[in-house]
Amino acid sequence: MKAILIKEINSFFTSPIAYLVIGFFLLINGLFLWFFDDDFNILNAGFADVTPFFYLTPWVLLFLIPAITMKSFADENNNRTIELLKTKPISDWQIVLGKFWASLLLAVIAIIPTTTYVYTVYELGNPVGNIDFGSTIGSYLGILFLASTYTSVGLFTSTLSKNQIVAFILGVFITFLLFYGFDAVSNSFGNDALLIQKLGINEHFKSISRGVIDTRDLIYFVSVTSFFLFITKIRLEND
Repeated sequence: MKAILIKEINSFFTSPIAYLVIGFFLLINGLFLWFFDDDFNILNAGFADVTPFFYLTPWVLLFLIPAITMKSFADENNNRTIELLKTKPISDWQIVLGKFWASLLLAVIAIIPTTTYVYTVYELGNPVGNIDFGSTIGSYLGILFLASTYTSVGLFTSTLSKNQIVAFILGVFITFLLFYGFDAVSNSFGNDALLIQKLGINEHFKSISRGVIDTRDLIYFVSVTSFFLFITKIRLEND
């Protein structure tokens, strides 16, 4: 698995992908949070809070992570290098997990610089340091779980087509359904709305973002991530 992880990371950073992903993520967040006069602008909020960042980031990652993962298997299948890879003394699980951790690591590298937003808001608070660290830490933890789920979905959709653009579109579509689809559908279910919402990512992400770590939320993210990694491995076996 380590060899696959290193290979994938090198592949990201020897091409424009890593730099474009990190640059795009920071640019979009920076513009909406600090420059555009919109509802996400932290300076317009009137209080020391980075909540707008955690509202915006799941939507940005919804497009960003499928862009990272779209070539993982689609490119291997298109170039017929997957057969060569499977002849190596590594299991299908090691291939899947190596690609998973490499893609997730790139997403984490893109997220790390945003901790400067927390420091900036910390300094801008009145008094200095007037910020809710509990919900902030919980929200970052939620972003990591959300990114891992998006990554597993993106890897799966990358096995569905040899075309990277198709893999990207499928990845965006499925992650959108998982993140927002259940919330949209729940409006039609009356008393059962909350039950429907809990099937989606957004409800569990919001729960962790409150700063309270509920094992039900952790089990949800781990289960969904594991499920998509498992069916990715099944797809790899059948190719």
